[in-house]
Amino acid sequence: MIDSKRFDDLARRITESLPESVRHMQEDVQRQVRSSLQSGFERMDLVTREDFDIQVALLERTRERLAELEARVAALEARPSDETGQ
Repeated sequence: MIDSKRFDDLARRITESLPESVRHMQEDVQRQVRSSLQSGFERMDLVTREDFDIQVALLERTRERLAELEARVAALEARPSDETGQ
């Protein structure tokens, strides 16, 4: 999930952009904005870039391993039947 510091920073920037008349309620508004952002992002099921990169690396290793296993199976299937013990 997204780092809570990012939520705080985003909420702070949004509240700073509010008109001066609303800024006196800045702490309450910032808390509400942060809560709304967090719940919205949770519904979107987002992941951090770091988690995404980890999954990409894992998938690349899995693909390499699959290619190796496919090559081994193809080599075994290409053997004449008398070499396989049948």
